[in-house]
Amino acid sequence: MFKMARRIAQVGIATEPAPVDAGALEAATSEIHAEILAILGRALAIRQVDAGSCNGCELEIHALNNPYYNVEGLGIKFVASPRHADMLLVTGPVARNMELALRRTFDATPAPKLVVALGDCGCTGGIFGEGYASCGRVANVIPVDVAVAGCPPPPIEILRGILVAVRRLRTASAA
Repeated sequence: MFKMARRIAQVGIATEPAPVDAGALEAATSEIHAEILAILGRALAIRQVDAGSCNGCELEIHALNNPYYNVEGLGIKFVASPRHADMLLVTGPVARNMELALRRTFDATPAPKLVVALGDCGCTGGIFGEGYASCGRVANVIPVDVAVAGCPPPPIEILRGILVAVRRLRTASAA
């Protein structure tokens, strides 16, 4: 026990520091909250769909729910049913076994619906591409409004992608 305590004292805190640009995060989050309320007049409900990813993007999505990013405080919530969702957040290359499920999820989402493809695999098919077991990118199966690249994309980029999709909804409804 003393050996472990001595090792902890030598190493110190072994976690990574908070992101440096906290001011940019603060500005982006307040902007997102104001935009969502102005456009929707209520909270944004997101249904996240894992279409065959490695779970790297899911870890970053989970980071959005931690106290640092606090998306619930911004008026963004994740829902269990596509029938309650305004947006689909799709990760991974679409596996052949998930193709029908993804289409059914898209069809069950009420209009106006937004789709955000997340990660390099969701945007381009990534290293998997198209093949016997993979349909490739999300846009090969359902229409995509916004693609957020990265492997995996950081949480702030996911928030920016959500904001771009919500802004597109505003311009589409104004036209």
